[in-house]
Amino acid sequence: MGQVVAMGGGGWMMGDPLLDRFVTGLVQADRPKICLIPTASGDHPTSEGFFDAFPADRFDASILRLFDREVADIDAFLGAQDIVYVGGGNTVSMLAVWRAHGVDRALCAAYDAGVVMAGISAGANCWFEACTTDSFQLGRADPLLDGLGFVRGSFTPHYDAEPARRPALLHLVSTGGLPAGYACDEFAAVHLVDGEVRDAVASRAGARALRVDAVDGAAREALLDVRLLA
Repeated sequence: MGQVVAMGGGGWMMGDPLLDRFVTGLVQADRPKICLIPTASGDHPTSEGFFDAFPADRFDASILRLFDREVADIDAFLGAQDIVYVGGGNTVSMLAVWRAHGVDRALCAAYDAGVVMAGISAGANCWFEACTTDSFQLGRADPLLDGLGFVRGSFTPHYDAEPARRPALLHLVSTGGLPAGYACDEFAAVHLVDGEVRDAVASRAGARALRVDAVDGAAREALLDVRLLA
C-alpha cells in the first residue's frame, strides 16, 4: 500500500504539530523511524529543528543531506524508514539533485514497500506527475511536468496564501498545460492511498483541499470534505 500526505503548508516547518501528528499516526511502530530530506532548501541549517519536532524519546529521527552527503547506501537507508518527510523550497532543483544521487529510485522502492511519504510545498509537489511551482521565479506559479509520478495528476500548495497560484492553476488546467489534480490551502493536506484520496484534513478551521478538473474547456474547482484535526 503506497501512502502520500501532501500538505499545502503547515507541519513542523510552520509550527504546526497537528498535521505532523496525523502523518505519524499512519504508522504502527512504537518509535517510528522518520527521515527528513531537506534538499529543496539546500540542506538549510534550520533543518536541525526537525529533531525538536520529532524528539528522540518518541521517534528515531534522521536527516538525509545530499550537499554534504554521509549516507552511502541511500536505497537501504530510505527503505528502512517508516516515514519519509520532505521539506519545502525549490522543487525543480530538488528533483535534479535527487536524480543525480539516485534518491528518486530509492524513494520509489520505499513507497512501493509501504514507507509513508509526506511533505510540505516542494515536499508535496514532488510525489505527483506535475505541479505549480515558484522554482523558476519567486512570485510566479509555473507548470512543472516531471515530478516523481507516484500520484497521477497535479498538485498546487499554498492555494490561499500565494496570489499567483490559483489563477495560474485554473488557466493551466483549462488549457491543458497541467493535468487535473489537487490544491491545498496552507494548513490543509490530502492523504492518498495507492493514488486515491483517502482523507482530507486540516489543522486550522477554514483551510481547504480541492479537486481541480477541466470540464468543457474550463477549470472546475470542487471542495473536498475536510476533517478538522483536534
